[in-house]
Amino acid sequence: MSATSQHKLSILEKSGYAMGDAAANLVWRGALAYLAIFYTDTLGITAAAAAALLLVVRLLDGVTDIIMGMIADRTKSRHGKFRPWVLWSAPVLGLFMILAFTAPNVSTEMKLVWAYFTYIGLTLAYTVNNVPYSALMGVMTPSHEERSVLSGYRFAGAFAGGVLVMGFTPQLVAFFGQGNDAQGYQYTMYLFATLLIALCAITFFTTRERVQSTASQAPFGKELKDLSLNLPLIIAPLLAIALFFFSATQSPDAEIQLNPFYTGVICVLVLGITGYFIRRLIRKPESDTTASQRDLIDLLTNKPWLMILGLGFLTMMFNGIKYGVIAYYFTHYVGKATLAGWYFIVLLLISIFAALVAGYLTRLMGKKTLFISSLLISGVLTSFLFFAKPDDILYVFILGGAAEFFAAFMPVLTFSMLGDAADYSEWKHGRRATGLFYSAGTFIQKTGGGFAGALVLLVLSAYGYVGTDPATIAQTTSGMIQLMSWIPALFAFAAIGLLIVYPLNTKRMGEIEADLIARRAQAGVDTP
Repeated sequence: MSATSQHKLSILEKSGYAMGDAAANLVWRGALAYLAIFYTDTLGITAAAAAALLLVVRLLDGVTDIIMGMIADRTKSRHGKFRPWVLWSAPVLGLFMILAFTAPNVSTEMKLVWAYFTYIGLTLAYTVNNVPYSALMGVMTPSHEERSVLSGYRFAGAFAGGVLVMGFTPQLVAFFGQGNDAQGYQYTMYLFATLLIALCAITFFTTRERVQSTASQAPFGKELKDLSLNLPLIIAPLLAIALFFFSATQSPDAEIQLNPFYTGVICVLVLGITGYFIRRLIRKPESDTTASQRDLIDLLTNKPWLMILGLGFLTMMFNGIKYGVIAYYFTHYVGKATLAGWYFIVLLLISIFAALVAGYLTRLMGKKTLFISSLLISGVLTSFLFFAKPDDILYVFILGGAAEFFAAFMPVLTFSMLGDAADYSEWKHGRRATGLFYSAGTFIQKTGGGFAGALVLLVLSAYGYVGTDPATIAQTTSGMIQLMSWIPALFAFAAIGLLIVYPLNTKRMGEIEADLIARRAQAGVDTP
């Protein structure tokens, strides 16, 4: 075992770090689970409009993720690069959490404007909070094995936050609203926002930043200018894919009809053009590139990182679709809306336990083997939910809980592997942009979540779902069943193909760690 792998974090520090993701998931899992049904059933906008909102804002949010990663990498304070942002952003995040679940009494058009304003504000505040928080894990310890354990603590905290917001939101809305769901949602978010600020403060005061890079970085202003010229190479393909995705799954009665053939042609052309310019950029001599271009080249030529992004997207689709349809499934197919809260509680309690043991299981099995096993088993179990009838409550809870135990390993392993990819980049290129690496990871997580939420709404819209019209609901239950079962399972099976060729195993990471610790010692960079 390498010297770095023996570096241990205290239980207090790991638990304190976990509180930050408990705070973030009061927003992340709350928005993922209830914001869609809030938009369609309480705010009163159409499913198609809500789908477009979730997809467009999440894609644009990816730009701010990358910029925030660069800002965090260049932050200098006596408290470190990343910790201050977790504390400073918490009140703003709590405010927009409240506003996003506020239903003003205005026209339908203005309700859509309000939804865009509050959702954009929520995602921006979440970016400022969570990108530095995620990067913090990469500098708390130089050990890839300890990062796996820390990632487990992190997602145990995330799932604990999810238990609160996903498990008890229906009951709290009913309690505070007394029949007025709009009031109930707003008062519930007051409570969660207060808790969010307190949890972020705990993370700030209990953690330390230890890993420092020997590489220097260019001024932020210059890199931001360079980034504005190079970012379209990443954003344009995603927008083209999103356009094709939206047109291929749009409702037949949508006001604006997009032809999938033409959007498909546009998508292929955009991918071809951006691919050409990316190849040109990669082939440039290093002396002819700027610092931000070198960072981008490091990312685009980092094979493990690219595979992790693919895994993150596919697993986020798998988990996001399942979670996004639960409220609809229990409300309209099972006919018992309150069971959705209890189902969330069961899933998330199981997830907490799974997250805590995930880091230790990786020591026994390795990340790659554990990841493949979890995808295969969880995908198969999820697909069997297709056969559940409305009164098969116990069957759904048992099968869904078993599938969730293995699904909970996926985000733990993904974010642990992002730290490995950052180590690999520093080892290969002599440069380490931890914030940028993790910001790209949160970007793809949000993109996957955006596509997952949009897919749920678009499938329901294709079946004719209108949340304020009970007459349309019966015809949409078939879509809800598919979204709970085989549709997400397909994404889990696709992810296995990427993992089969993933190159960073336990032995390889041990070698990279030993080499990096020697380089840092030689350069006089202390890693306490």
